[in-house]
Amino acid sequence: MFLNRFIPYLERRTHLLKIQTRNAVYTKHGKIQNEPYRASMGVLKVLVTVVSGLLIGAAISKNIANFLEENDLFVPSDDDDDDD
Repeated sequence: MFLNRFIPYLERRTHLLKIQTRNAVYTKHGKIQNEPYRASMGVLKVLVTVVSGLLIGAAISKNIANFLEENDLFVPSDDDDDDD
């Protein structure tokens, strides 16, 4: 029942199903346009992302370690520090 109403709708809308192409690559004379402007702060973005991820991860792990130690689920022993 639904398809009987939907198919004529699609037949009227065939212009929506056409493949779209990009015209922004070439000028009206056929010449390839210049490369678009790029923000050059890539290294800064990576640095901010890595540092913030490390700080947030360290804070979460510190809170989890404190929770485990307070509830006596995991208490590090002094014997683990011996390298002999």
